[in-house]
Amino acid sequence: MIDRRSMLKYSGAAALGTLALSAVASGTDLAFATGSPEPPTSSPALLPDPATTVVPSPPFPKGLTHEERTHLTKFDTLDFDVFTHAEWTRLGESHAQNIRAHWPDGHYTDGLDKHIADLAALFAWAPDTRIQEHPLRVAKDNLTAVTGVMRGTFTRPMPDGKGGTIAPTGKAYAINMATVGIWNRSGVMDEEFLFWDNLTFYQQIGLA
Repeated sequence: MIDRRSMLKYSGAAALGTLALSAVASGTDLAFATGSPEPPTSSPALLPDPATTVVPSPPFPKGLTHEERTHLTKFDTLDFDVFTHAEWTRLGESHAQNIRAHWPDGHYTDGLDKHIADLAALFAWAPDTRIQEHPLRVAKDNLTAVTGVMRGTFTRPMPDGKGGTIAPTGKAYAINMATVGIWNRSGVMDEEFLFWDNLTFYQQIGLA
């Protein structure tokens, strides 16, 4: 098992995500999960911007253990089915009851109910919010790192946090994101790190 606390102590949450995703891009053994004794002989094909050009989800990396494949399969189901269709009663299939969720602005929340409320809030103003592809997927022991594209349209009033609302702009968004998950022996995530560019997000929906 990866010592998550040790990794976070020396690298920080953002560096943890960068480490995992950089490994995919560079072709190190993390990209191939359990890996092979010899490094790849050729560089992987370069991807276009998944937010503007649809990049289908590739096959899982080679050499996955049963545990690693199970984690990635659950994560696909989480985004493609549970999140995209707002089936919040199913979030416990991939998240522990005491899940700690780290958000792109640096704050975190504890507990499944709070995480469900935060995710559902995205759908209040963009009911077509969805994630339908995972251009990069990697697993190593109890760690997964997956990229996706979150899409939606600002068509309903957005709560402003002050008791009022922000009028919908009708603008669509498509933002690249990454999720780093740390899984426990029960097969659900104890901790989840969400990464995306909030400035790009707000610019696309007309709020920046």
